Amino acid sequence: MLAFCAWASVSAALADPLIGRASVIDGDTLDVQGVRIRLHGIDAPEASQLCTRASGEYWRCGAAAANALADHIDQGTVHCLGQGRDRYRRTIAVCTLRGEDLGRWLVVSGWAVAEQRYSRAYVAEEAQARRFRRGIWAGDFDAPRDWRRTHRGG
Repeated sequence: MLAFCAWASVSAALADPLIGRASVIDGDTLDVQGVRIRLHGIDAPEASQLCTRASGEYWRCGAAAANALADHIDQGTVHCLGQGRDRYRRTIAVCTLRGEDLGRWLVVSGWAVAEQRYSRAYVAEEAQARRFRRGIWAGDFDAPRDWRRTHRGG
């Protein structure tokens, strides 16, 4: 019975939208009202990740992705609808700003990739960003999950 009550309270919390100003943790993670939120269906470069420009120059693409998201949100109010939790107990959510899906915006702008292991929601947007060489697609980069595996063992 206790397990059911805990599950019911988590399920209810995920069903309620979380609305407020967001602090950007990195290119795919926000904090809204003290709740850590991982944006659903995307994966952005890690904060310390480097990418390579077409010229061969390295650049801090992970920091650039986080900064782009922070600039885009600015002081706006985000609306997040939980989809579940990840292995780090972060809420996985679709978040919008003035009706615009932030995950979609990140992918189409070239600051994140579609995380196809969990969702096919942003595959077309990724293809568009790649085609127009936006953001990280303007040069070379390791997929964020591959970069994590080689740099953090995870």
